[in-house]
Amino acid sequence: MTHPDTSAAPARHTAPTEDNIRELVYAFYDRVRADALLGPVFEGVLAGRWDEHLPKMCRFWSSLVLGTKTYRGNVQQAHDPVPGVEPKHFSHWLYLFLDTVQAHYEPAVAVQFMEPALRIAQSLQLSRFGWDYVVPPEQQALLDSIAPRRRPTDHGHDLPTRPAGEPFPAKFIGRSMDENEDEAARSH
Repeated sequence: MTHPDTSAAPARHTAPTEDNIRELVYAFYDRVRADALLGPVFEGVLAGRWDEHLPKMCRFWSSLVLGTKTYRGNVQQAHDPVPGVEPKHFSHWLYLFLDTVQAHYEPAVAVQFMEPALRIAQSLQLSRFGWDYVVPPEQQALLDSIAPRRRPTDHGHDLPTRPAGEPFPAKFIGRSMDENEDEAARSH
């Protein structure tokens, strides 16, 4: 007699919250740190600073997905000085991130993380490797399936279309929350 499998995966979240975004970020970076390809790259940059980095990543994803506007930073600048990063690192980062998102969220919610992750990766890749760099076709196909280009409406009005190679449109530029807090403390 066979028994039903009771070791089913935990239920996936049906809506993003601050708490489950924190859960996602910490689970993802646990995987990154243990990963043979990505672990050494991240450890080389963040050694001794993980306790500072992870809350910043929670603020980043909360800002993107929940609109909390608590992240103040420059994504391009933060990734620019990372030595030894190659296209394979981006592909693997995306795989780990999207896989972690799918494990934590229902599909309709997972897209809220996947679309910005794909756009950010694309923007960072183009910035890092030059505008002639061709984003891997499977990555572009995934982005196109998640965020298809807009189609003309039935009312005869055409909506603006997004070029296939459009990088992530939002810019996170400014000082970090920590810098703002330091400045506030100095002014008192």
